[in-house]
Amino acid sequence: MSSFPDPTPAPRWQHDGVSVVPGNQLDGNTAQTPGMDRKAAINFARVGAQKLWAGTVHIHPDAKTGAHHHGALESVIYVIKGRARMRWGEQLEFTAEAGPGDFIYVPPWVPHQEINASATETLECVLCRSDGEAVAVNLDIEPVEKPQTVAWVDPTHPA
Repeated sequence: MSSFPDPTPAPRWQHDGVSVVPGNQLDGNTAQTPGMDRKAAINFARVGAQKLWAGTVHIHPDAKTGAHHHGALESVIYVIKGRARMRWGEQLEFTAEAGPGDFIYVPPWVPHQEINASATETLECVLCRSDGEAVAVNLDIEPVEKPQTVAWVDPTHPA
């Protein structure tokens, strides 16, 4: 055991520890997509997050994004209210739906499209990404007419 004092100052846990961001104080100054409203809760600017972004997204009735991917980022979407439809693949040939309480995982580089499956109800979700950078690469994809439906379960956990 050293008799020398630790030269690093004690962390200021009161100011540099846990952060609580009230739901009514989310930041709407984020990249926006027509038909969607994104608000940041957790990011570098708000709490100093180095490796993730979290916030909310409200998708207007009947709204959908264009085909895109998020580069090396991983995304998790948690559905609070409404019905989400996801399309993915080289031609957006696969589709699956999720409802309240369901989680959606989008791996890196996967071409996909988010859709509000309801013509009358807003889709409300929580979105988390594995980095604070707003990476969205738009793709010029002509989707197939009838996408293949895929269950939200993996092969080891069939429905």
